[in-house]
Amino acid sequence: MIKILIVEDETIVALDTKSTLIKLGYEVTDIVTTYEEALLSFSKNKPDIILMDIFLKNSLSGIDIAKKINENSNTAIIFMSAYCDDETLDKAAKIEPFAYLVKPFNRNDLKSSMNIATYKLQKRSEKIDENGKYKLSHDYYYSLEPFLKVYFKNQEIDLTKNERLFLEILIKAKGEVVRFSEIENFIWFDRQISDSTLRTLMHRTTSKFNHKIIKSVSSIGYKINFS
Repeated sequence: MIKILIVEDETIVALDTKSTLIKLGYEVTDIVTTYEEALLSFSKNKPDIILMDIFLKNSLSGIDIAKKINENSNTAIIFMSAYCDDETLDKAAKIEPFAYLVKPFNRNDLKSSMNIATYKLQKRSEKIDENGKYKLSHDYYYSLEPFLKVYFKNQEIDLTKNERLFLEILIKAKGEVVRFSEIENFIWFDRQISDSTLRTLMHRTTSKFNHKIIKSVSSIGYKINFS
């Protein structure tokens, strides 16, 4: 599962962002508010992506934190700020962030930025075929731009919106088990669903594959095979 560090000194924004990220299928390793805390948490937890507020009270800026972290790593940075003036944007651009979120942002804004960051991370680290698709298991591939598509060899598999979301959260977990509750929150957000709804979706999705690429982990959740 992709790990996220939040550097944000506004408590409500930080907690709302954490809640949304968890529902989107990410793991939040920490919420910190200062330069020193950010470097310590980064060293301890090794997050894949850092959501970084630019202007922090009683601390060096998020840009300063990103510069320091980038000295010895290639971690993805997503800046957050209520400011989008030319001076701030120019300073942020020199860090080469994966995205720039202007506050206040909503769930869809955050989801879009995270999808872009996830795509760029995977593009860095995973094997890609000549058509820019990522390898799953057997002869299945997927692409993430502009949204998730899954292919068997070169043939796209027809998926409904919920089937696509189901596969998306499993793929983001990089082969780790995703709990039932995390999947339900990602697909249906805060809506109440029956116990059979997710099982039905899983069976409907797997029926579109000739091979068993999705595994059910008893009483816990589901995972997808990458080999």
